[in-house]
Amino acid sequence: MTDRYNRMREDRHLRNSARALVEADIANIKADLSRKGLGTRAADRMREGAIELYEEAVEVAEDNKGALAALVAAIVVWFARNPLLSAFGLGAGSDDAEEDCGEDQERPARSSR
Repeated sequence: MTDRYNRMREDRHLRNSARALVEADIANIKADLSRKGLGTRAADRMREGAIELYEEAVEVAEDNKGALAALVAAIVVWFARNPLLSAFGLGAGSDDAEEDCGEDQERPARSSR
């Protein structure tokens, strides 16, 4: 009986110790949340994530300068495609299309149905 009694006392002591640790953790979490709210925490995490993403992007850009230059050139050419095509006479606004829709020609009236 003494062996069981000692075992029970040890188990109760371990249980009480574990409970005290959990209660202390809960108290620390409550104190921490009262000091800094969930919204502030979320904003801080998003800011830290954005900073890490920016730093990684800068690192990748430094490692791949040629690919980055090609990408920037492709974007510039894409936005300048209409003036470039019209300079070579290949765009949608070429002379043939302008002759077909001259101002001296009357356009047929559209009928509404």
